[in-house]
Parts: sequence; structure tokens; C-alpha cells
Amino acid sequence: MSSMYEKRVLPNGVRLIAEKLDNVRTASVGIWVGNGSRYEPAALGGISHFIEHMIFKGTEKRTAQHIAIAIDALGGQANAFTDKECTCYYMKVLDKRLQTGVSILADMFMHSRFAPEDIALERGVVLEEIDMYEDSPEDVAIDKLFEKCYEGSSLGRPILGTAETLQTINSEAMHDYMHRYYRPKDTVVAVSGSFTDDDLAYIADLFSQMEGEGRNEITPAVYHPSMVLREKDIEQNHLCLSFPGVSLLSDDRFAMNLLSSILGGGMSSRLFQSVREQNGLCYSVYTFTTPHLDTGLLSIYTGLGADTERRALELIVHELRAFCEDGPAPDELSRCREQVKTTLLMGLESTGTRMMTIGRSELLRGEVPPIEDVLAAYDKVTAEDILNLARRVFDFSQASLSVVGQPVHEDHYRKLLQSAQNA
Repeated sequence: MSSMYEKRVLPNGVRLIAEKLDNVRTASVGIWVGNGSRYEPAALGGISHFIEHMIFKGTEKRTAQHIAIAIDALGGQANAFTDKECTCYYMKVLDKRLQTGVSILADMFMHSRFAPEDIALERGVVLEEIDMYEDSPEDVAIDKLFEKCYEGSSLGRPILGTAETLQTINSEAMHDYMHRYYRPKDTVVAVSGSFTDDDLAYIADLFSQMEGEGRNEITPAVYHPSMVLREKDIEQNHLCLSFPGVSLLSDDRFAMNLLSSILGGGMSSRLFQSVREQNGLCYSVYTFTTPHLDTGLLSIYTGLGADTERRALELIVHELRAFCEDGPAPDELSRCREQVKTTLLMGLESTGTRMMTIGRSELLRGEVPPIEDVLAAYDKVTAEDILNLARRVFDFSQASLSVVGQPVHEDHYRKLLQSAQNA
């Protein structure tokens, strides 16, 4: 599947990035905005995510039902998400329906009504979404730890907001927020798949109408080593152990992804083999990275019984310390490198994944590197690079831990981390 990028900057500053693919009949389009929960004033926590919901609830010329019927009639899929640093509204349609689909998306994006009665209804939906996350102890363990680690920074506030902040958000607040924080220079329209020059001209014309100026500025986040213990009447304890990692702009991000993969990225990873396969202590154990524009975390999650928790934590600490002694084995590095590269290349078979990749990259990094350059960057990472990064990252004086379920007292966990620090 061959592809070629084309980038245009519209007169108002909106960037249009398009990637034409041969041999497909679909097109995926996404509107990416450089605005997420970390840009919000504290009193309006959750407004970006609330607006993302409300965009589907009607415009000056389309009702919410009209929008739903029109999208289904296209045979397409439309959705949206909000994270800490961006919001994305996206759609996948057949190529011949692209202009119709984009006209609906652009209307929603630029002309939403935010009717008070719709806001009142959707507020209930968002509150249910908050409760749904609260019912997922894995999410609670991870999210509450991140909130505590970045407490005092806007990055530490929950994406969904709280019942208190949502209560104060009205139509006027939404219109005002969009006017101030949805800026053309912070907006990227990404298209991947099958389209014509006429389609691109049509999209460029639609988004040239977006108004506003300037750029959103982030307030740098400050990390604090933290501990969160939360009682929940559930069968397992859910643990998240986190360390300061690297930002999504860091040159070390490729080494970081490989480090995460070697430690807990698959069935052959060290933690999976040690904690689950050789000792039978858990069902699930994995690592993941959370990179942001100015900071990042590397985290380890596991869910297990309260009686096996101490042994599992000791094993995890042992594996991290052992890794910091010797680094990755040659076969381990080559295996994980192939795994990461294969996942990347498999993703390229979907217009949706490709649109997500080019949109996010253009928005947050200001460029879309060719896939060959990304693969070459992974090939360049040496065992020594990963070892040096691991020694920097796994500083137990900077470790953070959350336990959701039936945690024992704080001293117990502090001693465990302390002994790791002094080992």
C-alpha cells in the first residue's frame, strides 16, 4: 500500500495533512485540536470532554437525531475522544461519501448549539461515565495515581472533570471556551485513504472559515513521588507502580518504548514470565508509557490477591533491579524490536490508524516522519541505550504506587519501596 503526504497550511493557520493510499475504498478524516484537560481553568475541569460530547448534540441547522441518522445513512463511523493535550473528532466513510461526511463533521465542529436542555441531559451521561470508570479498579488505580503524581499541575486533573465542576458548565461557558481554546493554529485536519483533489479543496474551503488566533500554552507539570491507597470491596488488589519517564518529544522515546516492551509488553516479557508464568501470582501484569509534551511516566500494572501482593511486588522490584545490572539480552532486544516494528507496520493497513498517526504527530510534534525514519530510529537503539535509560528511570526514591482493593497500611508499602531504594 503506497502512500504520499501532502500538507497545506490554510490562510487562518489550520493545517490540512493528507495521505493518499492506493487500493483502498475508504477515507478516514479527523479534526485534531491542541486542547485537552490540561489547558482548562480549574473551575471548568472536564469542559473539553463535555464539549466533545455536546458536539454530537445538534448544530444551528441539524438536530442531534439528524446528525445520527445522516452518519448512519453514510454507512460510516463517527466518534471522538479527549485526552490531556488534544481532542479529536473523526469519521471513516467510503471515498465517494467523503465530502458529505466532512460537511457534517465541520458543521458539528464549528456550529454546535450547546442548547441548555441538551447540556442538562448530557451532563447525566458524563456523570454515568465517571461512575463507570469508578467501577473499573484498574482504571482507578492508574488514574488516581497520575492525579496524585501531578497534583497542583493542570496535568493532574481528571479528563472527565468532577460532579462539582460539571455542575457549573453551561451553554455560555462552552461557547466561550471554544472561542478561546479552539484556535486555527492549534487545529489539524488529517485525511488518510482514497480521495480526490476536489475532496481536499472542499475540505480546505470548509476549514478556512474557522476563526481565532494565537496558540494554547501549557503550564509545565511538576511530578511528586506519591502513594494512593483506596479501599474497594473487590476480590483483587490492583496495583500501579510508576516512575518518571520521557516526554513524547524526547529522543529517548524509542528506547523507552523498547524498555517497556522488554519488561512487560507481551507473553515473553520479563514481568509476565516472572510474576505470572514462573510464580503463578497474577493473571495480568504489564507495563505502559504515558508520554506528554513536557513529561511522561513509565508504569507497571498488576491485579492479584491481597495474600500474594507482597511477593509480587518483591518480584517486580527484583526484576527491575536485575535489569539495571545487566540490561537486555541480545535476543530479548531483537525480539522486542521486531514486535514493536511489526505492530507499527500492521497498523498501516488501516486508514483509521494511519489518520490517527499523522494527525497526532502533526499536531503534537509539528511533523510526520516517514515510517522508514521511525523504523530506522528503533533499529538505532542499542542495548547500552536501554540500560542507561533504565538506570535513570528506575530510581526508587522517585517511585509512586497506588493500591486499590484491600490495601494494608502505608508504612508497609513505604518500607517495600525503601528497601528497593537501598538494595
